[in-house]
Amino acid sequence: MVQQIILATLNSKLTQQVQNFSGSFTKLNWESIGENIASRFLILITITIVFGLIIWLGRVAINRAFKRYKSRTNLTTNRTNTIHTLSLNIFRYTCLFFYLYAILSLIGVPVGTLIAGAGIFSIALGLGAQGFVNDVVTGFFILLEQQLDVGDTVSIGTIKGTVTALGIRTTQVTSPDGTLNFIPNRNITIVSNYSRNNMRVQIDIKIDTTTPLDQLKNQIEQVNKRLVPQFSELQPDPEIIGPTLNQDGVLVYRIIIMTANGTQEKIRSAFLTAYLSSIRQAHINLMT
Repeated sequence: MVQQIILATLNSKLTQQVQNFSGSFTKLNWESIGENIASRFLILITITIVFGLIIWLGRVAINRAFKRYKSRTNLTTNRTNTIHTLSLNIFRYTCLFFYLYAILSLIGVPVGTLIAGAGIFSIALGLGAQGFVNDVVTGFFILLEQQLDVGDTVSIGTIKGTVTALGIRTTQVTSPDGTLNFIPNRNITIVSNYSRNNMRVQIDIKIDTTTPLDQLKNQIEQVNKRLVPQFSELQPDPEIIGPTLNQDGVLVYRIIIMTANGTQEKIRSAFLTAYLSSIRQAHINLMT
């Protein structure tokens, strides 16, 4: 009898709770909720379109401004391209920050309160953003010291290639095979820049002990006299070192040419081709 009373009481309370929940559920103004969701969705689309237009117009304005600036500046093209790329990155990051702020505010997230919570923000910054801060600080000093410019040929660690973009967080280097490398700025410790000074082209022609050195030198001088006026990239005239040993201990006839950076391979190929052709026509014996 007591168990039946307890069960009846529990059933009554459960029935009452279900009725209360059903009543609250049916009292919801679904039309108002739907209108609110639709309104916020339309606002979200509008904000996205507005920020998309701002980013597009900003990029067009920055590109046009730098195009005019390049025509009357004394800075190198690489340096101007670096500042151009950095300006685009800063503008994009700024727009994305305000876009994210607007979205969070729209969905009701108290962004101001979160930012005001300096303690939580400091902990998050210290624990989760150390790498980002290191990237930004290192990138700032790389730009300040002009270690790199867009278009420079560099070696960073084991990666060698052409700098295609400089950002506040990463540096992009394209390898000769086309691989695009994204290097966090904090990992850039030693930079070898091949695009700042004149470069040394060393041409070694293998010879043996029977090679007539006077005839060989004469042919090389004739080639130099003919080719040097054709290349404005050359600094002084080629220097004929003469017979020497290379790093493998092989007897070679060495010529040193100083040329503007970025033209090394073109100069090497042109002069070496001309040397070998002239030597062959003179029937001079080289190393067999």
